[in-house]
Amino acid sequence: MKKILISGFEPFGGGVINPALEAVKLLDGAALNNGKIVVCQVPVTRFKATAAVIEAIKHHQPDYVITVGQAGGRAAITPERIAINIDDFRIVDNEGNQPIDQPIVVDGPDAYFSTLPIKAITHALQQEGIPCQVSNTAGTFVCNHLFYGVQHYLRYTQIGHGFIHIPLLPQQAMFGDLPSMSLDLIVTGLKIAAQAVIDNASDVPLSGGTIC
Repeated sequence: MKKILISGFEPFGGGVINPALEAVKLLDGAALNNGKIVVCQVPVTRFKATAAVIEAIKHHQPDYVITVGQAGGRAAITPERIAINIDDFRIVDNEGNQPIDQPIVVDGPDAYFSTLPIKAITHALQQEGIPCQVSNTAGTFVCNHLFYGVQHYLRYTQIGHGFIHIPLLPQQAMFGDLPSMSLDLIVTGLKIAAQAVIDNASDVPLSGGTIC
């Protein structure tokens, strides 16, 4: 029986809701085929975000970790390919930090790739009619910071980890200028993603690239 830890960020930037946190609340304890989901809440704060997930990893001892965050402007669920070793915050985090061009880990590698089967995840969601595509940038805010920080922590382990961005909820996009996705569909998509991780020891040879 495999255990998958899924984390969700708290609201930030003046928002009162974050779809990542709302989704993990509904996923806690969810059963999978040969697996189970456990969850944790993550502060949108530099360094504390990574510390929270590391603490949850120590507590739950998962086989895989999926960190999740919202991506305003994206219309699909997007598994991230790569995390880069840079903090360059356009806005402050929830404790007022706004680093510019600072490394996440001093003298750490320039980047880490996801160790989850991101193309298998994408294919599984698309097969169920859920918008999904591989993303090649997790940004330079706390989402990327967490992705990189957790990957650095797990670098000598067999625990697979990757980051998934999800769209806004409809109530966050009331003015119609940004795409959104229902919470039910996001929850279903993340559950399918978790099952795809269990079902695919290696990734599938499907194109997930872009021209520019």
